[in-house]
Amino acid sequence: MVELLPLSDIEPQAVEALLDAAFGPDRFGRTAYRIREGMDAVPALSFAAVEDGALIGTIQCWPVAHRGVDGTATPLVMVGPVAVSPDVQRGGHGRLLMAHMLEAAEHEADGALMMIGDPEYYGRFFGFAADATEAWDLPGLYEKRRLLARAVNGHVLPTGAGRIGPR
Repeated sequence: MVELLPLSDIEPQAVEALLDAAFGPDRFGRTAYRIREGMDAVPALSFAAVEDGALIGTIQCWPVAHRGVDGTATPLVMVGPVAVSPDVQRGGHGRLLMAHMLEAAEHEADGALMMIGDPEYYGRFFGFAADATEAWDLPGLYEKRRLLARAVNGHVLPTGAGRIGPR
């Protein structure tokens, strides 16, 4: 049976080992890592999946902002990484973590959600879309179609031009 726990209950070394196994040690060069560099994850929206005492998955969320060209800053929550141990991938654990985070976000998120991910998957199962993000910019390389967002907890998505970065 899989138990969902606050990520803060898990040893950081175990989380890093899982992320290395899921994404490789070169993951730090990715655009998503550049955006959240130096920040702490949002505890109320970051979870671990544990089975038989072993960490098998994690989801982390980060406080970021859309900085409009007019100088306005709109708080957002960046979702990811969603990581599942390679030996149990395709077992629904990532979907379970996402659903749990989205339920918590309906009460805890202080901004709309954004992520870099597969639009077919995250759109179909979780309501993320690239409609509002077309004029957004990120530091580093990314595919525009993979920059996704979703309103949550009454927070609306900024639609104008702007750059995503730390709050």
